[in-house]
Amino acid sequence: MTIADIKKTAEAKMAKSIEALKGELQKIRTGRAHPGILDQVHVDYYGAMVPISQVANVSLVDARTISVQPWEKGLAAKIEKAIRESDLGLNPASQGDLIRVPMPALSEERRRDLTKVVRHTGEDAKVAVRNLRRDANEHLKKLLKDKAVAEDDERRAQDEVQKLTDRVVVEIDRMVHAKEAEIMAV
Repeated sequence: MTIADIKKTAEAKMAKSIEALKGELQKIRTGRAHPGILDQVHVDYYGAMVPISQVANVSLVDARTISVQPWEKGLAAKIEKAIRESDLGLNPASQGDLIRVPMPALSEERRRDLTKVVRHTGEDAKVAVRNLRRDANEHLKKLLKDKAVAEDDERRAQDEVQKLTDRVVVEIDRMVHAKEAEIMAV
């Protein structure tokens, strides 16, 4: 393994950490409705637990209402029950085959709680990035110990890994602050 390989691997894994953080932040709901909120809700479909998006059309009616249109008639009650029992705090209402899911307005206290969750998620992502930095530095030290690279090259590569880590941490902070602002906006 060369220095370039180590840096490329670290960069790819850090990019995956950022993508994972984006996915986690999308799951945290704001005052606005978006269909992705229901992605984590699973419904019993002939003995298998599947996401709602695989058994129904999920779309927005307006900024505060999601509509769920099941593809099979008998599935509406199961979907409604699954949404109600999820930990999202949503109360769906059936209108024939269509299920409307109004998004309740967030209280100030709930907004603060959600910003704490966002910060915690961001901190977890930073820890993952720092672990990747540590692993890359250990690989570099092993190359130096095996006399595969010069000491100056190893030091320079560690500095580059640190700069990469700093850039990724700044990006994580930016994403966390943007999500906090989105949550706190009324």
